[in-house]
Amino acid sequence: MFGFKKSTTKVAPHNALPGRAEEIPTAETHFVLGTPLKGPYPDGLEMAMFGMGCFWGAERKFWELGEGIYTTAVGYSAGDTPNATYEEVCTGLTNHNEVVLVVFDPSKISYEELLKAFWESHDPTQGMAQGNDRGTQYRSGIYTFSDVQRAAAEKSKEAYGQALDKCGYSAITTEIEAAKPFYFAEDHHQQYLAKVPHGYCGLGGTGVSCPIGTGVATS
Repeated sequence: MFGFKKSTTKVAPHNALPGRAEEIPTAETHFVLGTPLKGPYPDGLEMAMFGMGCFWGAERKFWELGEGIYTTAVGYSAGDTPNATYEEVCTGLTNHNEVVLVVFDPSKISYEELLKAFWESHDPTQGMAQGNDRGTQYRSGIYTFSDVQRAAAEKSKEAYGQALDKCGYSAITTEIEAAKPFYFAEDHHQQYLAKVPHGYCGLGGTGVSCPIGTGVATS
């Protein structure tokens, strides 16, 4: 956060920091929703994972979706260092992205609705950056837990890319990958903007509507 100058190039996996076997301590319950942050989660729920810049503001976008959101948590994923700390992620030597884990009830809110919130809440054309934040930890990414999620993510990327192109934006740089292990961030990062309502939020959307839910199917 705060626009610190950081590397915009990943390191080779064998050069990543070694990390540790022990989990980083974090909160047990969601500060806003009151639900457990960690699983096992109730039967019938699904997980989604997104990276879209500083995870403080990104997490708030998803818990504010309301009904159907069981819990959200911020953490580090899509990298190579096990149980990395925030300070280690900030070095650019873990290859991790700042991500949000969303646990949701698909009978109440669809994965496509999460994708719509994802696309419209940030600018997915900025590469290794989001707003004033620069570095590999701020890249746009969708990390999928199933082939169905992967297909929906790819279709939504194509549809939103076309919408952005019509408005003069450059190509989407969002990576779509199978989800790697998710490492919970430290306690004070969880639901940060609920604890610090006027805290820093570097997110800014393009103002272009994502066509999911407006006649464009993703399945």
